[in-house]
Amino acid sequence: MSAELERKVEARRRSDVVSSIRRLSSSARERPRANGSSAPGEERCDLCGKPIEAEHRHLIHLVERQILCSCESCVALRGGDPELRPTGTRVLWLEELELDDETWAAFGIPIGLAFFFRSSAGGRTVALYPSPAGATECELDLEPWERLRAANPVLTGLEPDAEALIVNRLADPPQHAIAPIDECYRLVGLIRARWEGISGGAGPEAAIAGFFDELRERAG
Repeated sequence: MSAELERKVEARRRSDVVSSIRRLSSSARERPRANGSSAPGEERCDLCGKPIEAEHRHLIHLVERQILCSCESCVALRGGDPELRPTGTRVLWLEELELDDETWAAFGIPIGLAFFFRSSAGGRTVALYPSPAGATECELDLEPWERLRAANPVLTGLEPDAEALIVNRLADPPQHAIAPIDECYRLVGLIRARWEGISGGAGPEAAIAGFFDELRERAG
């Protein structure tokens, strides 16, 4: 693949990710009606176009990393496609995760908030962190990641593509959890939606705190 084509593919993938983030952020603010259904046009399955409830499943496109809103039929019928995979469902709060300052610094992530997952398409572990423009990928040094996994065997069970280790070192003490990948992207969308001005304002901080409070409540 030429360098120019690679740039075009990467630009398209980033555009698809940003679109997915925006949709997830919007969905998070919607609520089902009293009868449990959504009004026509509010939410539709990205695969078949049928109306779906505000609370619905997602599939992830492994190559483009695009989050797809899905009805239950499409999750069952298309979840086994080579390029698609259902997003994870478990939330595991990691109270005792061992992640020291030296290991974190070795990742080279410019902020104290990121999520890590295994990309099947890329054949490697990927780190993404939120920014005003959406999810930004960090060139991850695998040596500190392997060191982190060795110190925390629970990370060896991360389901590729479908779930991630999410780290919040903006909190005191730091917070860590295993979460579905669509939830990680939803956090990016919440931060982007609440960003104001150059510095971001108070909105992102409140969004992050609320998101991790919800994770902790859901954790098994």
